[in-house]
Amino acid sequence: MDLTAYSYVVVGSGLMGSVMAERIASQLGERVLVIEKRDHIGGNCYSAEDETTGIEYHRYGTHIFHTSDEKVWNYIRKFTAFNHYQHRVLSNHKDKIYQFPINLETINHFYALTLKPYEVEAFMETIRTDIKNPQNFEEQAISQIGKDLYEAFFKGYTIKQWQVDPKSLPAAIFNRLPFRKNYVDNYFFDRWQGIPQDGYTAIFQRLLADHKITVLTNTDYFEIRDQLKPDTCLIYSGPIDQFFDYKYGKLSWRTLRFEKEVIDKEEYQGNSVINYPDPEVPFTRIHEPRYLHPEREYRKDKTVIFKEYSLPDKGDNPYYPIASTENHRLLNLYKEEAARLPNVFISGRLGDYKYYDMHQTIARALEIFETGIRPLIPTHHAV
Repeated sequence: MDLTAYSYVVVGSGLMGSVMAERIASQLGERVLVIEKRDHIGGNCYSAEDETTGIEYHRYGTHIFHTSDEKVWNYIRKFTAFNHYQHRVLSNHKDKIYQFPINLETINHFYALTLKPYEVEAFMETIRTDIKNPQNFEEQAISQIGKDLYEAFFKGYTIKQWQVDPKSLPAAIFNRLPFRKNYVDNYFFDRWQGIPQDGYTAIFQRLLADHKITVLTNTDYFEIRDQLKPDTCLIYSGPIDQFFDYKYGKLSWRTLRFEKEVIDKEEYQGNSVINYPDPEVPFTRIHEPRYLHPEREYRKDKTVIFKEYSLPDKGDNPYYPIASTENHRLLNLYKEEAARLPNVFISGRLGDYKYYDMHQTIARALEIFETGIRPLIPTHHAV
């Protein structure tokens, strides 16, 4: 295959890469080569049907699409219709089930109370630890929700999920988590929410369906990059440190492992996701994907579950960036390198070393296309 025939090359077929490829092909009419290391398209959003139960599951963990960005919503709906699934998470602490994130039901259940919404703040004042200037995740948590709730729902879970002491994580991370003084248990507050009716993989098949797009799966970009044209416009959505051959060192990541089990019952846990924050439980969550598609009729004699384990990663299968001073220093060095490269766009969760939800990745891809990608690009710096 003559790789020099392509002026636009996209590395990675997740949302960043697939949206960029679709935009270049449909809006500029240019041929695009998509290089994908895995044996499938779709990145971590990939969905497949379980062979035993027929239940569609998300291979890399439960993905809920949600957004309040009308531009993103209008774009993605060109490639799929969504069902009306609303995400609700439960937490299993000491064999008792609580609503999560923490809301009024969680507080009343945990403390055996019957507080009204207007009574919550006064009660919280009695259990909070007075810390004037919280310096880390743990201090931020106990200054807002108190030690008991923190240790029940956050401490063990955070240690299992990140393999670090919560005291070493930034205080700002805790601020991302909602806290509700009423009984609202919807995990997200975005205007639109749901699961693609025919699964996530179908979205990527449609994004990449243009005849001007060629997709190479099972292909490592780093093994063929010398075959590309020197002036290729490159959109790279892989790890930024790998792009520069780790010249300043490796960024640290967290990865996930999933343990599948088929259960000879129609339902196992009654919800799509239940957290397990207690430190003596080795996994962090159990996923039961049959609940993601309430509009479907699945078999009634079997279900499938996935136990999720969080592990450190050396860069072979990165999922989530880890916030630390050293990682921030390395990232800045790599960004400086990227800024000197013409016609190279490094982005996405792995490229930006930043946690993006799906709608944020789409928005980022549309932004890069609209502000930087042009026919016969003269010179543009990576972001």
